[in-house]
Amino acid sequence: MDLRAELLKSIWYAFTALDVEKSGKVSKSQLKVLSHNLYTVLCIPHDPVALEEHFRDDDDGPVSSQGYMPYLNKYILDKVEEGAFVKENFDELCWTLTAKKNYKPDRNGNSVVSHQDAFKLWCLFNFLSEDKYPLIMVPDEVEYLLKKICTAMNVELNSCELDDYLSQEPQGQGGLTVWQFLDMVNSGRFLRGIEQEAISMAVEEVYQEVIEDVLKQARSPHGYLWKKGHLRRNWSERWFTLKPSVLSYYMSEERKEKKGSIALDKHCCVEVLPDRDGKRCMFCVKTSSRTYEMSASDTRQRQEWTLAIQMAIRLQAEGKKSLHKDLKQKRREQREQREQRKVAKEEETQRLKQLQEEKERKLQELELLKEAQRQAEILLQEEEQRRRQQHEEMQRTLEIQLQEAEQARASMQAEMVLKEAEAERQRKRILELEEMQERLQEALQQEVKARQDEEAVRYAQARLLAEEEEKLKQLMKLKEEQEEYIIKTQLEKQVLKQEMENKNKCLEEAQKQLEEVRVNRQRVDQDVMAAQRKLRQASTNVKHWNVQMNRLMHPIGPGEKRTNVSGGGFTGYQPLLSQRESSVK
Repeated sequence: MDLRAELLKSIWYAFTALDVEKSGKVSKSQLKVLSHNLYTVLCIPHDPVALEEHFRDDDDGPVSSQGYMPYLNKYILDKVEEGAFVKENFDELCWTLTAKKNYKPDRNGNSVVSHQDAFKLWCLFNFLSEDKYPLIMVPDEVEYLLKKICTAMNVELNSCELDDYLSQEPQGQGGLTVWQFLDMVNSGRFLRGIEQEAISMAVEEVYQEVIEDVLKQARSPHGYLWKKGHLRRNWSERWFTLKPSVLSYYMSEERKEKKGSIALDKHCCVEVLPDRDGKRCMFCVKTSSRTYEMSASDTRQRQEWTLAIQMAIRLQAEGKKSLHKDLKQKRREQREQREQRKVAKEEETQRLKQLQEEKERKLQELELLKEAQRQAEILLQEEEQRRRQQHEEMQRTLEIQLQEAEQARASMQAEMVLKEAEAERQRKRILELEEMQERLQEALQQEVKARQDEEAVRYAQARLLAEEEEKLKQLMKLKEEQEEYIIKTQLEKQVLKQEMENKNKCLEEAQKQLEEVRVNRQRVDQDVMAAQRKLRQASTNVKHWNVQMNRLMHPIGPGEKRTNVSGGGFTGYQPLLSQRESSVK
């Protein structure tokens, strides 16, 4: 993790703290204040007009994080120099902005960690969090940090209880935010029964080790290290602090008065010395310029210091500036490898499962094929047996057909003789038929002439029928007039009867009128009788013509005389005439 990435994490918290409405944007006035403070703590020359010039096209509205990043990179982060500022002051600025809004300790003062310890835990969280926004710390890093704190207090972390807690959190499996982490620590669930002072010392030690890259420092219960002077050659008690590149020593553990430092590089080395000058547990650090002799309180302290100094020299030889950055990168690579192995294992399991399913499917297909083969063999045997039976039946049938063919050939020979005799008779018959055909031709010509005569008679008959139809219509009209007249007479009779009842004076006149009506009725009856006589005369004429037509329409056969034609022709017209006579009656 480079310096820019470390600074961006803290600045991200400060920016989100200023985003009160959670819209992803911050007003320019607030960004000016934030930028001014960043200039101050990062020891960068102030540029008050840079922000206005950068956002001169957007004077009114707030600025998003994406809009602020170009300015932040160009005017602030690009000008930062490592070692030119105190990073703790920078982190305190960002912590102050974000804690005011997001950090909510117990109001009753029952929080496990103090405000200063919460700040250090926030710095540790930023260091160990993933390089993705929003920032979270994965469960492995949470466990690692808590183990470091518990180890500093000589207590053991309950990993099972931590796993239960993370499994209960909605987002615990993916990681915790810094505020969830601080709430977890303040809950006292994992630091139960430990005094706040001990926790503060442990947090301070872990903070010194991880954030400030302090590889080793003397602990108060075990006293200070003794150092031999270079000029006076006397022994002085000093408080030592080891970092990857330097071993510093102070007057006291408050580290307010620094007495000197030993620069470490890959050419340095550490050696154990025998006891002398009344000092025990001695060791020395050799640099290219001089040798520094020191004495520890006991053998364990000496071993811890020599191992720590050797580790610092090894880091310098490998070109690494921070042990915990290297360890963090290794843990991240191990997690990625575990994740890859997990994914590979899942893929392998899935592949084996698919292979097993494929194997089972193939076994099922093989069983089906075997079953199909058995069925095919049974069908083949049945088919073979059926073909054998068909062959035998066909052979028997062919033998029978051969016998029948022999018999048929004998019978056909006999038939041939009969056919020849029959053919002779047919030839004679053909000659007779030819003679008969000539006679029929003559008869046909006669029949054609008779048909022409018949057509003429039919035309005359049709004309008579049309006249009969006309007379019938006249008769029907006369009948309708008679009925109307009768109806009219009845109406007049009713009127006369009414008048006779009402007017006795008109009786004689009514009787005269009745006599007139009777006379008219007799006249109409006479007319009806005359019409009936005409109808009977017309029916007689129709019957006469019917007889004549039947005689004409009878076909004349060959060799027949016309006088033999029966008189029953035109029978089709007889029912019609009878019906008409009935309707007239």
